[in-house]
Amino acid sequence: MDLVGKNVVYLGGFGGIGQKCVQELLRRPIKALAIFDLNANEELLAEWKSQHPDTDIFYHKLDITQKSDIDAAYNATAERFGHFDVVVNGSGLMNDRLVELTIQINLLGVINSTLTALEYMDMAKGGKGGLIVNISSVAGLQPTAIMAIYSAAKTGVTTFTRAMANPFFYAHSGVGFITICPGFTDTGLLEDIGNKTTFNYDTPMLAMFNRVKRQKAEDCARNLVSAIETSKNGAVLMLEMGETTEVDMPVMWKPQLDN
Repeated sequence: MDLVGKNVVYLGGFGGIGQKCVQELLRRPIKALAIFDLNANEELLAEWKSQHPDTDIFYHKLDITQKSDIDAAYNATAERFGHFDVVVNGSGLMNDRLVELTIQINLLGVINSTLTALEYMDMAKGGKGGLIVNISSVAGLQPTAIMAIYSAAKTGVTTFTRAMANPFFYAHSGVGFITICPGFTDTGLLEDIGNKTTFNYDTPMLAMFNRVKRQKAEDCARNLVSAIETSKNGAVLMLEMGETTEVDMPVMWKPQLDN
């Protein structure tokens, strides 16, 4: 998608990867940017507004676990922008000791945000179509035992987003979907991992986890925004160590139909 003149919504825009993605988006001549997050970084928000006076930038407080917050944020954005072209669901939590919250933020929040955004974007409902980008993880591509709950939630995001990209849905709504699966990225999400694992006893996996190379958040952001500009509906992309790889997802099952 050509981002020139586009209206963008970014959930989690003050997070580790989120901040860098917002900065990368603002390097394009987008028309407007809405940032949904639980808490505002007022200093950073003011800096972005000052540096990009031609882009309408605004923040709306959002608790991704609350459907009413999601509804209010999208409604306010639609009233201000008229429509939006791109939505990035980037809110995230990695802490398997908080089971319900991990599922609520990483999976249910993405689902509720996606379905709410579609109410405004669906061409069959008077919208203009567009693109929804859901951020999963490499833990959403294969089981990550040390973070089993987080991995389950992110696997759900990958599967949900691939399902939403079904060609029949795309033909109906005009809204495309891509799944972004970052590898280990140097952000606060990975801090204090020993107190966030599924179980509280030591395993060799923790030592290995701490040795895994991490990419810079700036590199991940650059490749994510590039994916928005170039990727096709249904793409599943692994963003690892500054490189982007399209993942070939195997077909594991086909229904057997009656004659």
